[in-house]
Amino acid sequence: MREPTASTPLTEGGQAPARRTAIKFCGLTRSVDAAAAVRFGAGYLGVIFAGGPRRLTATRAAEVLAAAEGSCARVGVFGAVPPEEIAAVAAAVALDVVQLHGDPTPADVESVRRAFAGEVWAVVRTAGVSLPAETAALFLAADAVVLDARVAGALGGTGVALDWSALAAAVARARGHRRLVLAGGLTADNVASAARILTPDVVDVSSGVEQAPGVKDHGRMARFAAAVR
Repeated sequence: MREPTASTPLTEGGQAPARRTAIKFCGLTRSVDAAAAVRFGAGYLGVIFAGGPRRLTATRAAEVLAAAEGSCARVGVFGAVPPEEIAAVAAAVALDVVQLHGDPTPADVESVRRAFAGEVWAVVRTAGVSLPAETAALFLAADAVVLDARVAGALGGTGVALDWSALAAAVARARGHRRLVLAGGLTADNVASAARILTPDVVDVSSGVEQAPGVKDHGRMARFAAAVR
């Protein structure tokens, strides 16, 4: 597995170069798309075990991710299910990261951490310009917080973008120096602006690079990666 956030050597002037924002291509349902994600420099590949049109079984997820064996971190997205079930799926698919949707609490994060040895990410969803009350606590409890849009009836992958400028101050206060993953309506046209405003460690895209739910457009993937770089 590649570590996208590893430290880099100092430049000749004695300063560290700017850290590259890692890319997570999520909602993968086809091996050919996972392989393309690797070609375009992804640090993370995401598969969905929560609801929606991109949902996979553990067996199918393992098949999809086999195209990227050893080259990227594997992320599994889960809804509100027991930690033991998450751990069993994670073991079957060899996940490196578990991403918790369904409005997890810090206690939920700790419960999953006791069952799973990899990273645990917690999703914070907002429909406005303020963050849920437990956001700061989630930054402390989880290995990273995923900021996403709240849309009724859906956990993610909706293509709805956030008001990044309006959220910037609140995110900075809650985040401190902890890791941020930015999701929610990102495309090649807006990801550079969003990254400048919120300085995420990872940008997370699904519907913004698709032809149809779960079917990635490789041209859009390439343009997204170029925009991030």
